[in-house]
Amino acid sequence: MQRAFALFGEARYEQLSTISVTHLYNLRQAAGYQDRRRHWTKTKGHSVPIAERRAPAPDDRPGFIRIDSVHQGELDGRKGLYHINAVDRVTQFEIVATCEQLSEAYLLPVIETMLDSFPFSILGFHADCGSEYINHKVAEMLDKLRVEFTKSRPRHSNDNALAETKNGAIVRKHLGYSHIPQRFAAEVNAFCRDFLNPYVNFHRPCFFAESVTYEKGKIRKHYRLDNMMTLVPNSNHCPRHRAIIGFDKLDQLAMAKSDNQAATRLNTARSKLFQSINRRSKRAA
Repeated sequence: MQRAFALFGEARYEQLSTISVTHLYNLRQAAGYQDRRRHWTKTKGHSVPIAERRAPAPDDRPGFIRIDSVHQGELDGRKGLYHINAVDRVTQFEIVATCEQLSEAYLLPVIETMLDSFPFSILGFHADCGSEYINHKVAEMLDKLRVEFTKSRPRHSNDNALAETKNGAIVRKHLGYSHIPQRFAAEVNAFCRDFLNPYVNFHRPCFFAESVTYEKGKIRKHYRLDNMMTLVPNSNHCPRHRAIIGFDKLDQLAMAKSDNQAATRLNTARSKLFQSINRRSKRAA
């Protein structure tokens, strides 16, 4: 404005050329200026009519699973493989599977196999709001199976907390954080199917929460050492679970090896797998 008046002789800028920059900011805060120059547009909400936003209600029934995906690192901009982790809400029966990518071509067959791997009928399927699960293909598959499809609510981090905790306690603990190339997905998936899942479900004890209601109505969960057990003893502790699931067929699998034998078998297979992946990755580089 000073240059417009002093150099180019535009008389209409004479008064404005003497105003300080600070005062210009004061004028921009005036109601008249904001009414003329500021325009508001409301945020338009976009709802996805797939799944229902609510927490599942198992009502002490097995078959309501929580599911989540875990990415196995990146290296030089290349994505690693993905682990799919599904956990039953009541019995904590867990299935871990691996796929190359989270696209429909890779993920849908893995989900179908995982649902068939549970020793009971799947009644509920709960996921976060990621597009790998909240899509029409997954919804159609679950609708054919008559499975209740729910997704996490905003500002309710506990809706899928069980799967999130198992991601760290199971997947990250046994498979780590290092990058594993996607081409090894089939071998890692075979390791999870043959070694990791049997050990986790039959030989690794889990804490089962006990809800206690206090005088003022507050409910707290206690994790007592007496309630730490594997899946099969949990079914013995809860006869209703055994009647629904039919755990008699799984008793033989649970008693075929001791806990220490299963852990040794798991660690040996994992070492061979990682050594093989490391050797071939360096050779390919």
